[in-house]
Amino acid sequence: MNRHFTATGYVVINNSILLHFHPKVKMWLPPGGHIELNEDPNQAVIREIFEETSIEVDIFSDSTNFEFNYPKSIIPPEHILIEDINDPVEGFHQHIDLIYYCKPTKIPYVLPKEWIEIDQNQLINNYQNKIIISPDVRKIGLSAIEKITKL
Repeated sequence: MNRHFTATGYVVINNSILLHFHPKVKMWLPPGGHIELNEDPNQAVIREIFEETSIEVDIFSDSTNFEFNYPKSIIPPEHILIEDINDPVEGFHQHIDLIYYCKPTKIPYVLPKEWIEIDQNQLINNYQNKIIISPDVRKIGLSAIEKITKL
């Protein structure tokens, strides 16, 4: 089976997360995408978020991250998921998705029109039943809001 490594960032702003409707998979998802050749997962999630939203972010983690002169230590993901992808062009494959919690480096920001901010209440109630948010996105989104708002 083909597997691709991806990185996804739950961007927390004003006690909300950013989501958009992904036309290929027909789901509401946070920003993310494939880890490119010679790119580490931290670089990938920061790049993907910027490419998709024009927002610069820092990765948040409350995990112990040791700093050495060598080898380089990178911020670990909050979660790692394996997702089935049924792509009409590439065929069935899986994504090994490294999930990060992120926050903007600068505010204010301009949110592209295809992105929406979903707060805790809206996550719990499927954005007033206007959109369907999958259980994994809902649970991880709530966790990201809770952890980052403790800062």
